[in-house]
Order: sequence, then C-alpha cells, then structure tokens
Amino acid sequence: METKIKTIIQSSINLKTKVLNNQEIIKTVKEVVDSIVVCYKNGGKVLFCGNGGSAADAQHLAAELSGRFYFDRPPLFAEALHVNSSYITAVANDFGYDEVFARLVTAMGRQNDILVGLSTSGNSPNILNAFKVANRLNMKTIGLTGESGGKLKAESSYLLNVPSMDTPRIQEVHIMLGHIICELVEAKLFKV
Repeated sequence: METKIKTIIQSSINLKTKVLNNQEIIKTVKEVVDSIVVCYKNGGKVLFCGNGGSAADAQHLAAELSGRFYFDRPPLFAEALHVNSSYITAVANDFGYDEVFARLVTAMGRQNDILVGLSTSGNSPNILNAFKVANRLNMKTIGLTGESGGKLKAESSYLLNVPSMDTPRIQEVHIMLGHIICELVEAKLFKV
C-alpha cells in the first residue's frame, strides 16, 4: 500500500510539473487574474459552477474571494450557483438539471461579470448551457477542464485545460490554479 500511496503522490507532482512548464497555462492564468481584477474594479461579480467534486471546488473558490484569502479585507462578490438546494431541486424538477445554472446566470449575470465553470470533461450540459447564456450577456467565461477542453472549449473566453484525463489529478490542479488566481486577485486589488 505504501508504494501505491507514493505512486499517487508522484502522479500529482508529475502533472503539476507539466502545468508549471506549460507556458500557455501560465499565460492564461495571468489573463484570468487581470480579467477578474477588471471585473471587480468595474463593480462586477464572479459566479462559479460545477458538479460533484467540481461543485465543492467552485464553492471553495467563491468563498476564498467573498470571505478572505491571506488577509482581512473587504469582501468580493463571488458565489457558487449550486448552494441553494431548494432552487436547484425545484429547477431540476420543473425544467431539468441541464437548466439549473443557466437560469441563475440569466437572473444574476450582467455584462462584464464573469462565470467560472469547472468540468473535468468539459462536457457537462448544465455548465455548457450556463456558458451559452453568459456569452449572450457579454460576460467573460473561464473554463477549467481536463486535457481536451471538451465542448466547453468553444464557449470559454479563457480555457485552463489541465493536460490530463485523470479526474482526481485534474481536480487537484483546478484547486491549485484557483488558489493562485485568488491569491493574485487579492494582491492586485488590495495592493499587498
């Protein structure tokens, strides 16, 4: 079992090393940070969506922005779209699960706001539908996916497609990239 544990850790390290050496991902992270900073400076908000473990990561990252990251500072408007279970179950029941995020983006999203979608496959219908609505509203869209980007690739203003097809390893990199983005956004907005 010890060998298996070490193999899993090494796999995570190897993927993060691949990301570290991927200039396109590094460049895109910088562009994402700059876009989020502009959004907040213009009074906008950042909305997050994901399913399963990616929903947990979406909620985690929204909390880093709306609460605090490294230091006490004013809150930033960030919300994960799945946190209202009454809404999710009502809309899923009445309109279908594929519409749960799109309806909230329609209600909450405004031009120049940002929608972040986390989907390891890049093919989650409810996230794709939300991105289509966001694009119609002239929002920026940030996709965090696995290697191919899936269908989300075509709907994303910025794509952070982790070069892997291993879901747990992709999610580990998503949270790392999310933390980097939150740290840099906080530092740029509050001059740390």
